[in-house]
Amino acid sequence: MLNAIPNLKNIDSDNFFLIAGPCVVESEENCFEIAERLVAITNELKIPYIFKASFKKANRSKLDSFTGIGDENALKIIEKVKNTFKVPVVTDIHTEEDARLAANYVDILQIPAFLSRQTDLLVAAGKTGKVVNIKKGQFLAPDSMRFAVDKVVQTGNSQVMLTERGTMFGYQDLIVDYRGIIEMKQIGFPVILDITHSLQQPNQNSGVSGGKPELIETIARAGIAVGADGLFMETHPNPAKAKSDGANMLPLAQVERLLQRLVKIRQVVNTF
Repeated sequence: MLNAIPNLKNIDSDNFFLIAGPCVVESEENCFEIAERLVAITNELKIPYIFKASFKKANRSKLDSFTGIGDENALKIIEKVKNTFKVPVVTDIHTEEDARLAANYVDILQIPAFLSRQTDLLVAAGKTGKVVNIKKGQFLAPDSMRFAVDKVVQTGNSQVMLTERGTMFGYQDLIVDYRGIIEMKQIGFPVILDITHSLQQPNQNSGVSGGKPELIETIARAGIAVGADGLFMETHPNPAKAKSDGANMLPLAQVERLLQRLVKIRQVVNTF
């Protein structure tokens, strides 16, 4: 299935693939700084790389939270990253119209976890013919994702990926059940582990989610060890100043060291 993604390099390396970038498009300068660094690191380590950035954030807790710089402005920046660095790109969609609009700019459409049961959205994404990455709802059992997959596949589009991003554990925490990665792989599509959103602490009194970024490497190591096909990660040069989800991002300066370690774990896993 990875062969269907345009400009995806290093797919014969037997490495995990990586979806990474900022949470949301803040500016062209920010996206280019992150993309340039990630492209260099992943090329050196032979990791297939996909740049991610949301063109808008439609599921914020507070009305005054940052949602974006304008839909088409943001999508054009994501497309410019794609064309400049020759890498595939992915963005979130929230409505049927988003699917049709974003498909003109990106290679992969991503269904947010909260929307993973929205039939019209999944069908609209499938009909674009783009690869569709469906994030598992925090409220869903892993095996239930087969029904989300089926909604896309029945449009005639079998280019689907699934992402584990944690399950609600009480009101203000998430937990990763690594059995779910294996269960979702049995559905027959690549499975990705989101190593940053899985560490969110939702429903904080401030109206802004918290996080535990110090555990990103722990989550990632375990994911590679159990056989995740890919990793999803949000990163920023200065997470404290990120306009969205900074509390659970990995600082850009720490990405290379993390990926170096994960590649070594993957090499060991590949010997079994």
